[in-house]
Amino acid sequence: MVMAKHKNKVIRLTVSSQVQSIEHAISDQCYELSLSLTRKIIDVGGVHLNGRRVRKCSLSVADGDKVEIFIDGFDLNPYRLSDNDIIYQDDYIIAINKPTQIDSQPTPARYKGTLYEALLLRLQDPFRLHLKPTLGMVQRLDRDTTGVMIFSIHQRAHKALTELFAQRLAKKKYLALVCGQLADDEGEFTSTLAKNRATNKMKTVEKGGKLAITRYSTLHQFEKFTLVKVDIPTGRTHQIRVHFSEAGHPLVGDDRYGYDVSMLDVAVARTMLHSWALECDHPVTKKKMNFKASPPHDFMQLLTLLGWQDHVDLSSH
Repeated sequence: MVMAKHKNKVIRLTVSSQVQSIEHAISDQCYELSLSLTRKIIDVGGVHLNGRRVRKCSLSVADGDKVEIFIDGFDLNPYRLSDNDIIYQDDYIIAINKPTQIDSQPTPARYKGTLYEALLLRLQDPFRLHLKPTLGMVQRLDRDTTGVMIFSIHQRAHKALTELFAQRLAKKKYLALVCGQLADDEGEFTSTLAKNRATNKMKTVEKGGKLAITRYSTLHQFEKFTLVKVDIPTGRTHQIRVHFSEAGHPLVGDDRYGYDVSMLDVAVARTMLHSWALECDHPVTKKKMNFKASPPHDFMQLLTLLGWQDHVDLSSH
């Protein structure tokens, strides 16, 4: 079930009745939400009571309670990991090929169906249900972005893996399809980035930001677009999207940072950014690890539409 017409919406209400269940309190006061739809939103974690997320439809509420309903407009059927999503797993770490349209971590609108929650469910010992699996998140990808992500799944691995990323010892490679033709086949963007509170977007600032370094090399030039390989020694929020946008080459599909939908005759459902590879030492064994994920179908389909003919093997690099 998808709720596109309610995308990025927050409904706030004050309970104005005697004690009743939260599902009925919401459906009684929000005529746009049926009882069945309300139950699905509660189930994925989009309802908060007096500032705390609740996921029990029958929970009692009373006169004066404050309820917030966060709706992101995406599918309410929760994502679940498949064997094909797992690139590598041992006792200490797990590497995932993240699909598009999946949140890496819980948001106000959902807990169930995020990659984090799906991993916890996957790692749960069916014979020790009282024990919550250990799961450490050291990196995040945007909802649109696909590809390699790594997590620690043992206490011995979490601190070491966190330090690898903090000390910039993890090498991250991305594929990005950007608008226009770049003047140079290789280049680097360096700036300090900060969030603009008015727009809630990241941008380059002279003072108060955090250093962001984005290096790129051209893989193929199309008539109006360029496929680039991107390395980011730093891991700032939206840094690839911001740097290319500020250089006049927004990523294809990235409406938030300047993509013009008129550039293509076909609609692009997401930002064309893919986490292609991740190289780092194993946090426990210290062995060199190299995780790779080929671009997904929609990425390759768009490249083919633009005239791609296997100029570079994107499945290995």
